[in-house]
Formats: sequence, C-alpha cells, structure tokens
Amino acid sequence: MTNSIKVERAKKNITQAQLAALAKVSRQTINAMELGKYVPSTVLALRLAQIFEVEVSQLFTLEESDWE
Repeated sequence: MTNSIKVERAKKNITQAQLAALAKVSRQTINAMELGKYVPSTVLALRLAQIFEVEVSQLFTLEESDWE
C-alpha cells in the first residue's frame, strides 16, 4: 500500500509530530506509515483522511502486491 501522507503534510505545512498529535498516535507511527513500513488500521486511515480533508482513497492506494 502506498500513501500520500508526506505530500498532504507538506500541503498543510505540519510536522510528523503535529500530525501524530492530531491523529493521537506516535510520531514514529507517522514516520513508519510514510516509509511504507506500517499499514494503518481502518480507524486511523479514516482519522487521517478527516485531518487532511480528503477521501481515504486519495490518501491510500492499494498496490497489486497487496492482493497476493
């Protein structure tokens, strides 16, 4: 799964730490998601989409390898 969290953060000019506080997770969780090392729960994905005011599908994209 790929995501555009880093791009959306840049648009809103917020740091990983600020996003983490808004999403009620650790900065390390945000970093891991941006690096593609962590797939968020549905609740966290929805929360992030609300923070960025985008659809979940605009923030997260399934790759073909995610179906295997």
